[in-house]
Amino acid sequence: MSKVSKIKKKRESSSREGLKMERFGLLYPRSAGIDVGSMLMVVSYTDRNDMINVREFNSFTESLMELSELLQREGVEQVVMEATGEYWKTLYCMLETHGMQVLMANPSHYRNVSAQKTDINDAQWLHQLLAHGLIRSSHIATELYRQLRRYVHERKTCQDLKSDTLNRIQKTLTLMNIKFQHLISDIEGVAGMKILRAIVSGVNEPEALLKLIDLNRLKASPEDLISSLKGDYQEHHIHILASMMKAYDFHKSQMLEYETYIESTLQKLVPVSGPGGDLKVVGKKKVKARKNEYHFNLTDYLESIFGVDLTAVDGLDEIGLLAILAVTGTDMRKWPTASHFASWLNLSPRPKISGGKKIGNEKRSTNNPATQAFRLAANSLWQNKGPIGQQYRKLAATKGSAKAIKAIARKLATVFYNMVLKKEAFDPKKIQQNVEIREAKRIARLLKDAANMGYVVQKVA
Repeated sequence: MSKVSKIKKKRESSSREGLKMERFGLLYPRSAGIDVGSMLMVVSYTDRNDMINVREFNSFTESLMELSELLQREGVEQVVMEATGEYWKTLYCMLETHGMQVLMANPSHYRNVSAQKTDINDAQWLHQLLAHGLIRSSHIATELYRQLRRYVHERKTCQDLKSDTLNRIQKTLTLMNIKFQHLISDIEGVAGMKILRAIVSGVNEPEALLKLIDLNRLKASPEDLISSLKGDYQEHHIHILASMMKAYDFHKSQMLEYETYIESTLQKLVPVSGPGGDLKVVGKKKVKARKNEYHFNLTDYLESIFGVDLTAVDGLDEIGLLAILAVTGTDMRKWPTASHFASWLNLSPRPKISGGKKIGNEKRSTNNPATQAFRLAANSLWQNKGPIGQQYRKLAATKGSAKAIKAIARKLATVFYNMVLKKEAFDPKKIQQNVEIREAKRIARLLKDAANMGYVVQKVA
């Protein structure tokens, strides 16, 4: 046999050996898969006799409790469900209270290979994937953080409704041909609210309205303000404006009510200090809250819970950090590295590779509140004088603002991850060092180009 034949035979043998595949092991024998629906729950589980059973339950509370108790009696330890709308949350809490580990499957992370899609097939497929350890669980925060996220979301909803009401108030003022809202910086300020409430109470004389406010704090002249307050004070306009002011007051009171719930939840999250198990004392807010800011000392609460002052990072404020806390929690060990954390936030590129070549990046969308908070923080840095702001402006000039926002949001997420994980204070020198290195490289490149063109460059003292 020639040498070439021996090599060819050896390659064929190794190729056949490479095609051998071992069968998947059973990692979770006591497991279950649930197909979640609005009115029907289909569960596939392994009982104590190692038999696979499929049962259907409706979504009423008694049936969900019966389902949880059934799985507990059969010794089920792991349960997987698909994140379908809001229907999974009640069952998730019940299974969690019954001592089972619940995994939430992202629908885009698995596909049912069967041709016919039914609720039973989906439940059995989820069960099979979980039993062999072939499914990943989505990040679900603990109960306290889920409550906090709900409160923050509802307060944000009231804030949006309040903003919509203010827009309707301005539209009504325009119909009345009143223009003072264009001469003051904010209609929601002290002067704007005094004038609005006076108009609702029946005052329509411009001179009488101006006596209610401090003219020294306004840039507009008294003559312009008097002209702007001369309008068409018809009765139906006043009635509509009065109803809108009631709606504004209601939404604002709802925001304050949710703030009390948020603060009480944060108090439960503050770690204990000392051997006696006493909670850290958080002082009162020293400055007056403006517009949509919180009326309690949110910054100190966040510093106590995170263990580090994250508001020192350019772009990260207390409202954005609260939204991030409600989603991620404080345990960063759930993500092995900062890159995993950025990828979970959908802030990392996901390249598409075909034929060994990169053909682009996969476009993904997310409604993760933490992602939106990091992106808003990045967008606020376009005028920042710090190193992160410099990087944003450079990227925006070369790559465009959209890519710059995503890149800087990823950097902020990395800084957030490392600070919370290591409990290290923010050090701008670490970021500034990168800027200095880039500037040094740029200067070296310019000097090299000048030397190639026969110029000698000297630094001006």
